[in-house]
Amino acid sequence: MSEFVASSPDALPDSVGEAVAALVAEIGAGRNRALIERILASGARLGLDGTDRLDLKITAAALEEMRQAFRLFAPYTAVPKVTVFGSARIAADDPLYRQAQGVAASLADDGWMVVTGAGPGIMQAAAEGAGPALAIGVSIRLPFEEKPSAAIAVDERLVTMKYFFTRKLMLMKESRGFVCLPGGFGTLDETFELLTLQQTGKAEPMPIVLLDAEGGTYWTSLRRYVETELAPLGMVSPGDLDRVLITDSVDEAVAEITGFWRNYDSLRWVGDRLVLRLNAEPSDAEVAELDRRFGRLLTSGRFARSEPLAPEQADRDALDKPRLVFELDPHRVGELHEVIRAINALPSAPARATPPSVPGD
Repeated sequence: MSEFVASSPDALPDSVGEAVAALVAEIGAGRNRALIERILASGARLGLDGTDRLDLKITAAALEEMRQAFRLFAPYTAVPKVTVFGSARIAADDPLYRQAQGVAASLADDGWMVVTGAGPGIMQAAAEGAGPALAIGVSIRLPFEEKPSAAIAVDERLVTMKYFFTRKLMLMKESRGFVCLPGGFGTLDETFELLTLQQTGKAEPMPIVLLDAEGGTYWTSLRRYVETELAPLGMVSPGDLDRVLITDSVDEAVAEITGFWRNYDSLRWVGDRLVLRLNAEPSDAEVAELDRRFGRLLTSGRFARSEPLAPEQADRDALDKPRLVFELDPHRVGELHEVIRAINALPSAPARATPPSVPGD
């Protein structure tokens, strides 16, 4: 019986566990074998639990959709991606449409793929701006309104999904930057999910731009609501929107997305220590200045330069990158963006932004 099945707290009967392990061996899924066994074993447990048929249909459809989406994105793993959110109801002559086209075209010129929900309006504009070779779409099946954008190569770079939750996963999972333009409930849902993931540290720090038409008040009105209603009630912290750029400038939006990766590359937790991988080695004086400014965020110790830690070496994880290691207070993880922006502004930082590394496991 496999190691996974044997150690599981609600282990399957031996015969079933052995059958799962045998099936995985028979289909030749040698790589990540334990995880494949885990997926199959969870399916078997659903059967043993007497799970309701509707729940089983939801589980099966979600897994099938994720597999299709993973296959779609797999050939482009090494390409940095930005997701553009916005209303499906924006007409082609609207200034917001031109903003979405412009920001997507500029990022595509810098080598970024542009991910959208593959619908009309802002999504169509962003796909047009990126061009067929760099536009990738995650569509949703609806009884009205949304059809896959003609600007996306349907046979190569489009997946259509039944559930919003699986679609949202794929719109966020692969991207290293986000641009949100005005929209309705769906756009606000996606925007607030991004903010929640950043606030709680459930996602790695990412650049988020709230882009409006020139002189628009959509996002500034949201900021005013957060500052006058949510923050005074203690529902959010006063600085929770500081990690977001609100602008009506395409150039500023592009600079925010690309500049976030000027010096910062990636991170990894190793026990209680947080490792930031950089593109340039900071000097002793720069590390001391970071410690002076951000020592309040640490539980103990100081910021320190470091060679790759043992788990990183074992995984050969970005071994060529210089590192800063420190013990970040987990309750202050939402403030990590401040450290990253300071690192990007160090005199030792590269003059030009470097395309971000692909996220690890």
